[in-house]
Amino acid sequence: MNKVTPYNTGAAKKEEVEQMFDNIAFRYDFLNSLLSLGIHKGWRKKCVKKLERIKPNAILDVATGTGDFAIACAKLNPTKITGVDISEGMMKFGREKLKKLNLDKLITLEKGDAETLAFEDNSYDAIVVGFGVRNFENLEKGLINLQRILKPGGKIIILEFSYPRRFPVKQFYNFYFSYVTPFIGKLFSKDSRAYSYLPESVKAFPDNENFTAILTKCGFKNANFESVSLGIAAIYEAGK
Repeated sequence: MNKVTPYNTGAAKKEEVEQMFDNIAFRYDFLNSLLSLGIHKGWRKKCVKKLERIKPNAILDVATGTGDFAIACAKLNPTKITGVDISEGMMKFGREKLKKLNLDKLITLEKGDAETLAFEDNSYDAIVVGFGVRNFENLEKGLINLQRILKPGGKIIILEFSYPRRFPVKQFYNFYFSYVTPFIGKLFSKDSRAYSYLPESVKAFPDNENFTAILTKCGFKNANFESVSLGIAAIYEAGK
């Protein structure tokens, strides 16, 4: 995976990603819905459905951001959901959302990243990551740590952008991601790099079969993926 960072300052990717999300936190939810036309909500519902069979009690949401994936997982009736993120700015808005929805007792948000999480071995029934693995400083190190935290018989579900291969979706996606997304992102978030980094990081990410191979290499079992919305994103599923 090529190293793509938001600001190319030479600082650690983790630090730049944290700064970027702190910068755009106040507009993140609005821009997410605007740029995806709300499609991302349906993708998350599909992810949650994949967890219904195992009836998870404890769920970990990595790169939780403003908490949308954690909130979607609440319908599974777990006993606890922990969201972790490197951006306090994003979680500040997430905590406000949780209070409004009366979910702040069920869902707790705390600072952390996949590579350094110190939860005990085999401590979560399910782990979800929404649009976060692209931003890991060290992809394999992060995944190996998540595999350690996941309980035997548990599942990890990862939702991530992918790169469409077919004409004309590939061409439209390329134009939209390369020109429309950065323009609108800059207009509303005032961060000229954040929404240019998005398409760059998607292009650099080892998606589809390449990513399921990495999951297998990191110790997960039965790794598979499902393309959604003509290949714009993919849902990865694996067990332990």
